[in-house]
Amino acid sequence: MYYDLVRIRYNSGTKRICENCNQKCLATLYCEHCVRNYLKSNFSNWTSGNDDIDSLIQKCQMETLRPDTIVEWIPYNNFQNIKFSIKDGFSEIYTAVWVDGYYKEWDCKKQQLKRFGPRNVVLKRLKNVESANQSWFEEAKSYLTISFKWPDFVPCFGLTQDPSNGHYMLVMNRMSLNLREYLQQNHNQLTWEERVGITFEIINALFRIHQENAIHRNLHSGNILHSSRNDNWYMNDLGFCGPTNKPSTSVYGNLPYIAPEVLKGKGYTFKSDVYSIAMLMWEISSGQPPFMNHDHDYNLAVNIINGMRPKIVSGTPLGYKRLIEQCWDADPLKRPDIGTLWNKIDKMNLSYHQSNKSKNIRKFFKKINLFQLFKPKTNNNLETDRIKAIETNYTGSRLFASRVYKFENLPEPKNATKGIVDIVYLMFYYY
Repeated sequence: MYYDLVRIRYNSGTKRICENCNQKCLATLYCEHCVRNYLKSNFSNWTSGNDDIDSLIQKCQMETLRPDTIVEWIPYNNFQNIKFSIKDGFSEIYTAVWVDGYYKEWDCKKQQLKRFGPRNVVLKRLKNVESANQSWFEEAKSYLTISFKWPDFVPCFGLTQDPSNGHYMLVMNRMSLNLREYLQQNHNQLTWEERVGITFEIINALFRIHQENAIHRNLHSGNILHSSRNDNWYMNDLGFCGPTNKPSTSVYGNLPYIAPEVLKGKGYTFKSDVYSIAMLMWEISSGQPPFMNHDHDYNLAVNIINGMRPKIVSGTPLGYKRLIEQCWDADPLKRPDIGTLWNKIDKMNLSYHQSNKSKNIRKFFKKINLFQLFKPKTNNNLETDRIKAIETNYTGSRLFASRVYKFENLPEPKNATKGIVDIVYLMFYYY
């Protein structure tokens, strides 16, 4: 169905006449017009009780590209085994089983959509939504309208509402691990081919966001999720930049990933997302979160403003190293835009993959747990001994938590000289 999705999105390919509705359609396995008409005929059979939300879902449904990406209003009684999972910054995460499951495919004979059946999902409730400001709705709208268009984001099936308190919740696909957890389990086994591949998938997702003229604003390793089912990476939390009552002079995010100009109060931009990418690239190379041994406080903010960055680990390929350094430059104008960044990481990724056959064989072995039997020994020189010694000590909640910061009297951001970097590095990491 991805083939059909691409044809419809880009209005490309030869159209055919649907034998049911007699309209010209691009999809080959279904008719996009029949699917949309089916959804439209059901508008009167559901309501969220909120006109804005109803309009949003209806708009998404009328722009549906393929059956398994349909956004819908899901009655809360359709969920079973609802369990609190974790408090994630200013949201609460619950796991549940969606009894009916999402729409899976279009039945051409019966002219109706077929459902997947029971599906494990995540329910995400944003706190303070009851104060009901338009900002939250716009952020929910941003996630829904972008995530259903592109396969690079955690699938969002729609919205629901807890009748016990009136809280609205996003209904999302349940993933296996986030990037932080994945690196903790697999860092010592990853090759540079795999590290660059992960980086490419993350940058590709950000490319989609910027292509939609949106800014993520909260990129960190807790928001990059992995699916063991297909060995793909997905971006999460697009546009959700904190509580609805956040003061306008404050900053919301995970401190080590926040660009220095944002800490200074200059606001989020496309280039501040690129800075966050640099920190993710460093994390992928090192296997640990940036500034993991330091409190997320004013002192760390000052050091970031003054040009302090994590030390590039030995064994990092030169091209990858240079790309990190360009992306975390204190001057946003000197950072590459997402198009330039995508081109560079794409070339690097292709250089590691001599052929798609090699890549597919590697993924095949990983999926059947035989990969380690055939994997050649490599020496990545990634300070693995030092990392292994501290590997079990960085699972504290502060490493994932996004929160509100308000820093005053910060200096203007600048790049640190090499001598200062060496001195501060010694102070930070060995004292």
